Amino acid sequence: MDLDILNMFLVAGGTLLIPILAFAASFLFWPAALIRIYHWYWRRALGMQVKYATHGNYKFCYTTRGRPSPKPSILLLHGFSANKDMWLTVVKFLPKNVHIVCVDMPGHEGTTRSPLDDYTINGQVRRIHQFVESIGLNKKPFHLVGTSMGGNVAGVYAAQYPSDIFCLTLICPAGLMYPKDSKFLKRLKDMKELGNDENIPLIPSTAEEMEEMLKLCSYVRFKVPQKVLQGLIEVRIPHNEFYRKLFLDIVSESSRHSLHEHMTKIVAPTQVIWGKQDQVLDVSGADVLTSAIPGSQAEILENCGHSVVMERPRKTAKLLVDFSSSLQDTENNKKHD
Repeated sequence: MDLDILNMFLVAGGTLLIPILAFAASFLFWPAALIRIYHWYWRRALGMQVKYATHGNYKFCYTTRGRPSPKPSILLLHGFSANKDMWLTVVKFLPKNVHIVCVDMPGHEGTTRSPLDDYTINGQVRRIHQFVESIGLNKKPFHLVGTSMGGNVAGVYAAQYPSDIFCLTLICPAGLMYPKDSKFLKRLKDMKELGNDENIPLIPSTAEEMEEMLKLCSYVRFKVPQKVLQGLIEVRIPHNEFYRKLFLDIVSESSRHSLHEHMTKIVAPTQVIWGKQDQVLDVSGADVLTSAIPGSQAEILENCGHSVVMERPRKTAKLLVDFSSSLQDTENNKKHD
């Protein structure tokens, strides 16, 4: 989502403060263009490089920092209508000596978008596996992390390609049969009954709809200037037709419960992170996963909504690092026994 733009102002500090204030002043006059400029600046400040990989005539865009090392690399999969830059707030708090890869999901941002491509969850899993192989990321098992739609993809990937995965982190993932309906899922059911799929809450086309989407996705309440909301809309509108097609693909019969159908096949150590006040995908999904995946663990974050990555970036980074490190320690102890 676009909450990352807002949250960057909040989490950045120190040497970034002056350029951020200058950016904020300029934002009011050229909002759409400066969103892109700001992401460019943020990537440079954190040492993230933009790169491209190909599989046949298909192109993947991704950012990366560091090189493969004895520590498992981390591959981060973003959610619906976001892009690789949504992870920048978390990358800020990740160790410099860990190899990090953030990829634009199929059809998003710099990755190939084709009307002929398969955007169902299984289709996206195949594409992500092509990406992983194209950059040689699976030469050794890596830490796979996914949020929302990306969590659905990550979970199915771990089930289908178990040898690739050192450990798995699912952040409020889609694709489950939730014991309790969220506010968002209730709205979708009401829309379906009325035969109305025009105003999907996650595909805003006005500043007012954008404000409603931010309220839906985040527990934290931001006072967002109208100009900022308009800038966020200007960036999204050219992509809304694609977002609509993508959304219909991922809520189709073949994708809606993909993670649920694959979760018992996941053998990698699994960590589940969820915002307790998630209004998009209900936190009851955490129990579904931990009951189905042996040895899995759940972290429920208080005063946090669906946008865990943007609302609690420091905590998210710590949970990722602590989880992977504890598994590495266990593995090293076994080698020395």
